[in-house]
Amino acid sequence: MNSFANLWQRISAFLLDYLILAVYLAVLSALFFILPNAGSLFDSRIKAQILGFLLVTFPITLYFAISESSKKQGTWGKNRLSLKVTDTDGNRVGFGKSLIRSTLKFIPWEISHTLIWEVTFNPEINPIILNSMLVLVYGLLGANIASLLLTKTRQTLYDLVCGTYIIKK
Repeated sequence: MNSFANLWQRISAFLLDYLILAVYLAVLSALFFILPNAGSLFDSRIKAQILGFLLVTFPITLYFAISESSKKQGTWGKNRLSLKVTDTDGNRVGFGKSLIRSTLKFIPWEISHTLIWEVTFNPEINPIILNSMLVLVYGLLGANIASLLLTKTRQTLYDLVCGTYIIKK
């Protein structure tokens, strides 16, 4: 019988992965500080949102999708903690399924980025819209955590949708 990864193991693996992500984000930030007129790339909400997605969300989503569909079946953090992503039969998941899983995982993150850009460029945003979107973000995060805690197989909502599991090697 498989041993499914619990909440703290999954959080720990993500925190290890975040070390890699933090280095990437630091390099990216440094480039924007040294490049002349880099700030003009963020002079409108739409440009800022698109650039943020292309430079942050998309590459990070790809990192997870490629790593978790690879022969190692996990990101660097998951591998350090001897965790792997599997399908219902314990096999490696394909890139397409892994990409969908990673996309669903990062939807709350991308909604948060959208809100940050909206508030930055439109500080008078309707508080009902802002609060509704924050409720959505925290609702999705809470539902994923609740699902992970309440299912015997320790699956988040995006794992349930994709038929994936995080198991201990």
